[in-house]
Amino acid sequence: MTRHLLPCGEHAVLVELDGLEDVLALDEAVRTATGAGHVAFADVVDVVPAARTLLLVVRDGSDVAPVRAALVALPLGDRAGRTAGGAQDGTEIAVHYEGPDLDQVCELTGLGRDAVVAAHTRTPWRVAFAGFAPGFAYLTGGDPRLEVPRRAEPRTSVPPGSVALAGGYSAVYPRSSPGGWQLIGHTDVTIWDVDRDPPALLRPGAVVRFVDADRTADR
Repeated sequence: MTRHLLPCGEHAVLVELDGLEDVLALDEAVRTATGAGHVAFADVVDVVPAARTLLLVVRDGSDVAPVRAALVALPLGDRAGRTAGGAQDGTEIAVHYEGPDLDQVCELTGLGRDAVVAAHTRTPWRVAFAGFAPGFAYLTGGDPRLEVPRRAEPRTSVPPGSVALAGGYSAVYPRSSPGGWQLIGHTDVTIWDVDRDPPALLRPGAVVRFVDADRTADR
């Protein structure tokens, strides 16, 4: 893993990495070290993962140098094992799989409707990072057969609660917005609520399990 450390103001350091897997591994290592009381991370107040970077912010007046030194040699644990082990404690989101792009996803993947739903629900997803809009979480780690391209023509308005696929990610649109992802369903779960603490239901590192709302209702 290549770790390129860059200054980011006086109270932060930005780590550039080779890709998302390295970001997830380092993010988990930092959070584990922080939880274990690692002195170098005692003043860290925020950890922000992205597709190829990890930003660490320390409180005002603190020295960022110990964080930089610790990041250079921080060992990485078995991230995959810990994620799988915590899958049972994830957030469950019930989905009505009747999205306008579901048939297109079937065509792109070669799977039938039931197979697409099964692939989306049987594998736990993990929140890799957030972006694009408040509460919009990029979920990774799902069934690789669901990797599909974005729509050729984005929609000018995607309804809130829309469940979507693009690339190797899945996501739930937290509010009405433009969007180019493939819509396979919708959920009634509120993803972003300014009156909730914290407002975002899905935060980096969380495990998400989708369930078929209509099949559950039939039981």
